[in-house]
Amino acid sequence: MQVNLVEGGLVKRFADAVHKLSTLNNPKLLLAVSGGPDSMALMLLGNAALPDRIAVATIDHQLRADSASEADYVARLCAERTIPHHIMRPAKPITGNLQSEARRARYALLQQTATQVGCDLIATAHHADDQLETLLMRLARGSGVDGLSGIRPSKGNIIRPLLEFSKSELEEICQSADVTPVLDPSNEDTAFDRVAIRAWLSNEPKLLDARRATRTASAMRDAGEALTWMTATLATSRIQRFGEEIQCTVTDLPHELQRRLVLSSLRLLAPELGIRGDSLERLIDNLAGGRTTTVGNILCKGGETWRFTFAPPRQNP
Repeated sequence: MQVNLVEGGLVKRFADAVHKLSTLNNPKLLLAVSGGPDSMALMLLGNAALPDRIAVATIDHQLRADSASEADYVARLCAERTIPHHIMRPAKPITGNLQSEARRARYALLQQTATQVGCDLIATAHHADDQLETLLMRLARGSGVDGLSGIRPSKGNIIRPLLEFSKSELEEICQSADVTPVLDPSNEDTAFDRVAIRAWLSNEPKLLDARRATRTASAMRDAGEALTWMTATLATSRIQRFGEEIQCTVTDLPHELQRRLVLSSLRLLAPELGIRGDSLERLIDNLAGGRTTTVGNILCKGGETWRFTFAPPRQNP
């Protein structure tokens, strides 16, 4: 199936998405292109919509034998279209949790490249099907309102202008341009949660629509922002600080507001404290029951007013 990017309205949709996600006039974009169908379509749309305002970066994580040749392949396609292209590699091998560490390295290198080449924004190729998969993954993990807001359209200088494009549309764009995408074998490994969800979706009747999932994520994001605003408003009267003690009066509030105000109280003492999910729920249960518990180095006391102070140092035996 041949797709005319202009007549089909795809270029306009892309340009409109970039405009909506940017506060700048005529921003220059660094497109993150790995060589897969999604990012190849990002390159093709970017080149059609903003031909003088894009550059492309390919991050070679050096985790697969073919990664260097794949980066070179993207470079050749960019050269054919006179698109500035940059290959970046991590300074040291990626170890540990490979997906997490690779993501961390990728975004760091993208930020570095954007600065070096004078790009205002970084665009990634996350699309509507990614959004659906993310919602299902987080639903399976028991996420709340914030988690179910899914992939955010923008964060800092990172934008995701393809979130309202379907996977099939992006594949058709590549086919129309006679561009053969790179196939990453890790995308077939069902040991990864996302791949398992994707495989499940491919074998199920089309009861779940990717674009509707994008609307759901947007609605949840709006709800999360409303709760964040309400929490900040309530904090002015419900949270008080007396030296190194934080007092929080929330027993008459709905549970979700209690949860958010407790997190705000804890972060006043320990901004980097990471507590969520079941651990946070147990803490709130203990506080509501008038009990005392310790979270990290914070002593938390229940009662009518919940109190948070630094725990005394442990005595060595």
